[in-house]
Amino acid sequence: ATGGAVSIEATAGGGITPWAVLAGYGTGTQTGCTAAATGLDTDDYGFYSLNAACTFKNRVEISFGRQALDLDGLIPLLGLPEGQQLRQRYAGVKVRLTGDIVYSRYGQWSAGAIYKDSEDAWLARIAGAEKTSGVDWYVSGGKLFLDGLFHRYTYVNATLRSTSAHQTGLLGFGGSRSVNLEVAAAVFPRRDLAVGFEYRQKPDKLAFAAEDDWMDIFVAWFPSKRMSVVGAWADLGSVGTLEDQSGPYLSIAGTF
Repeated sequence: ATGGAVSIEATAGGGITPWAVLAGYGTGTQTGCTAAATGLDTDDYGFYSLNAACTFKNRVEISFGRQALDLDGLIPLLGLPEGQQLRQRYAGVKVRLTGDIVYSRYGQWSAGAIYKDSEDAWLARIAGAEKTSGVDWYVSGGKLFLDGLFHRYTYVNATLRSTSAHQTGLLGFGGSRSVNLEVAAAVFPRRDLAVGFEYRQKPDKLAFAAEDDWMDIFVAWFPSKRMSVVGAWADLGSVGTLEDQSGPYLSIAGTF
């Protein structure tokens, strides 16, 4: 599990936030790649993403993917065409700066950037976006404690993200950049199973709708180095004026 899962923004990490880990299991002389399909269903929205990431020589991770948000709950309210979605493409790079999540005293530290571009610019403009593309910058630190909580492997991670995105960029970008905190922790009841939570602070700069912080509680199963399955309950708060958006999350990834 040292490669983590694949986040909704393609980089290695948890479900809703990047971690300091890099995708795959490649050593300093190898290349490792991971691909994942993810779905999240709330009361009024359906979210889907297809992502892939490759790490070169355990130093540089390149990632890319595509997201789609079904607007089922807003279609009758706004008179949108049936089946309307918000979609965006993105590509990222993450560099391991120093350390190792297991053997280094202060863990592993990585820095990265994610470029995002809306495929439905007209909807983002209607929502009040000043721009329909933008870049998130982040730095992340993580450490695996071999004798952690309940004497089990315990992983903790913290990320600081600089962003001007509205709802991760699905509703465009605008306003001044803000720096937001994202944290995660997981305990391993056994070597192939992790139970934990994530919290992602969000900017709240859209004029017409509040944007709440995100959080989830997850169970990640790693039956082999070739596969991971992550199930979660995610709470997204208010999304696009619709309150209490929460629901099940499932991500399946393959590694080679």
